[in-house]
Amino acid sequence: MNGNSRETTRRRSEEQEELLTSAEVAALFGVDRRTVVLWAKRGRLPALRTPGGQHRFRADQIDRLLKSSNGEVTPE
Repeated sequence: MNGNSRETTRRRSEEQEELLTSAEVAALFGVDRRTVVLWAKRGRLPALRTPGGQHRFRADQIDRLLKSSNGEVTPE
């Protein structure tokens, strides 16, 4: 493997973000999973969609929302 290939592999692994399921996010906010999906559909939570149509949430974004919500349940 040459230097460029190793650098590309390292960057890819650094770029991989921790993704959370709607159930995991629901547990963090203390709400039902369906509420999290509704928030995502309404644009209140930034979400990614899998090819199968499921929502995934970036852990760092959810963490920032939790820290900025000051105990409020509804994001934004």
